[in-house]
Amino acid sequence: MSKLINISEASSIAIHSVVAIAKSKEKLNATELAISTNVSRNHLAKVMQQLTKFGFLTSDRGPKGGFILNKLPDEICLLDLFEMVEGSIEDISCMGNCQTCPFKDCIFGGLTSKFTNEFKNYLKNTKISDLI
Repeated sequence: MSKLINISEASSIAIHSVVAIAKSKEKLNATELAISTNVSRNHLAKVMQQLTKFGFLTSDRGPKGGFILNKLPDEICLLDLFEMVEGSIEDISCMGNCQTCPFKDCIFGGLTSKFTNEFKNYLKNTKISDLI
C-alpha cells in the first residue's frame, strides 16, 4: 500500500523515543524503549547513538544506565529530530522543477508544496514539551 507521506522508521524512532524519555521520571534504556515503541532494539540503538552524538540525549552505561534528555523539552522541536535523521526538508514540486514543467499550471494544484510546508511548519512549531 502506498502512503502520501512517508516518515522513515528512523525518524519515527527518534521522535517517539525522545518523547518517551521526556515523559519518564527515570532513565530509560534501549531495551525498554524498543519494547515500548515496538521496534528493533538494534535499529533503536543506532538512532539513540545519533541522538546522543547530536546532543539531544545523554547516556549512561551499565545496569542502572539509560538515556535522559540533554536539553529541556521546550528547547527541542520535532523538526530538529526529523532533520537530524533525514536532512533538511526542501520545498519541492511534484516533479522537482517547475521551470521545466510543460504545463502552465501545476497539475496537482501546488498541493505537494503546500503539504510539505504544512508538515515542516507543524514539526517546527511542535516542541517535545507540547507532547508530554
